[in-house]
Amino acid sequence: MSLPGTFHSMTLGGALRAAAARDPGKIAIKYGATEISFATLSDRVGRLRDAAIGLGVVKGDVVAIASRNRTEFIEVVAGVPDAGAAVATINPRLAPGEVAQALEDCGARIVFTDPDSRALVEQSGVPGLTLITFGPEYEALLAHAPTPATRPQIDEWDAWTIPYTSGTTGKPKGVVLSHRSRMLVGLICAAEFGCFGPDDRFLAMTPMNHGGGLGFPTGILAAGGSIEILDKFDPETVLERLKFGGITGLFMVPTHFQMIFALPPETLAKYERPPITSILANAAPLPQAMKEKIIPYFGETVLHELYAATETGLVCNLRPKDQVRKVSCVGTTFPHVEAEVRRDDGSICDADEVGELWSRGPVLFNGYWNRPEETAKAVKDGWVSVGDMARRDAEGFLYIVDRLKDMVISGGANIYPREIEEVLFQHPNIADVAVIGVPDETWGERLKAFVVARGDGFTAEMLAAHCAGRIATYKIPKDVALVDALPRNANGKVLKTELRTW
Repeated sequence: MSLPGTFHSMTLGGALRAAAARDPGKIAIKYGATEISFATLSDRVGRLRDAAIGLGVVKGDVVAIASRNRTEFIEVVAGVPDAGAAVATINPRLAPGEVAQALEDCGARIVFTDPDSRALVEQSGVPGLTLITFGPEYEALLAHAPTPATRPQIDEWDAWTIPYTSGTTGKPKGVVLSHRSRMLVGLICAAEFGCFGPDDRFLAMTPMNHGGGLGFPTGILAAGGSIEILDKFDPETVLERLKFGGITGLFMVPTHFQMIFALPPETLAKYERPPITSILANAAPLPQAMKEKIIPYFGETVLHELYAATETGLVCNLRPKDQVRKVSCVGTTFPHVEAEVRRDDGSICDADEVGELWSRGPVLFNGYWNRPEETAKAVKDGWVSVGDMARRDAEGFLYIVDRLKDMVISGGANIYPREIEEVLFQHPNIADVAVIGVPDETWGERLKAFVVARGDGFTAEMLAAHCAGRIATYKIPKDVALVDALPRNANGKVLKTELRTW
């Protein structure tokens, strides 16, 4: 079927050009003391596009970026895809061997990096790389960008970025995201959250190598709103910007909230009830006990808990009015998105029956990079699953029970660690906790809890006493290990695969 003559693909570069034409002097990005207007941003993105073509980039290539958050990150993911190449976003906190694995997997030969991350890329040992470091080298590239004879046609279903999955359950995979899927994420967020319009300002402080860390800031820029970039999370700095920086929205993970509420009471009191519109919480389950701190501190109308994955984009959202009423819930689906909870045979589960969660809509990924077999497992007839187990109540609200791979089978019973973790988070002496299954000769598996305790003297007996009457006896962890901290990736997810090696 041919496209109509009026068809125009959605891309981030195109959206920035439109925003610059509408209001060229408006500030698009604030990063430290630097402010960049939409006109300047659009010009730099165009120069980078032409420079990439001059470097030999052609449609279908992959270029990589390994960098902390900064203005140039936005320029790379807007300009390089306009030259036809997808951008693999590499976590700059990985070990050199992990960086090598990602670079070799995606086949990138050009890598953009910041001065602090350049050594990491060099240590990866991947031969034949062209490294372009932000600063004088990058600025010279833009200043001398040639005007190409032709520029490629970019279709909105082409690959835009390739973030690599967190690796919480195995070897990281490249997730191919299209221009269309992420531009629609921004538009759907505008309908859902009320902080993605031209007059809004988003605080971008989660790592941009992560799906939401990049998707939300680019979504608001595409709408003509502005962002303020932080290259690291500092709890008091974030609170100060929310209180006094004109911020209307931000994206946070549970670890951020833990660090905020660990601040001294007198510090918290200075920044209470900031004038913000929305907080988007995602990347890991938000314990109900934490919500009971967030809501009175930030306000009753701001907290949204999303369920989303890099592969699925937006799936569902628990809106502020339901945060207290619906415990351990992730809400109902976003506009244009459908979700089903299915049994193993593909049939639809009854209300409150646990099954695998599948979703479909216009924000799904294109597939895994060079992994057709794994793509086929995740995609069935246009529906996508990342292996999360869920249930749907009689009102249509969804609850993520656990990951299928984290489910524990003990004595023939299916046990979902997330349910147990929710109960343990309510204990006043537990700061953080994760529950996994470990081998057991009698039961097949038994439960083990890794606990970060507040104060000294926490015991397995205290844990059992707390759980008694709250969950079934067979769900109470028999083993308890006290640890200083849980292993988490840069996006806040607990690395249960690492816990299993402990």
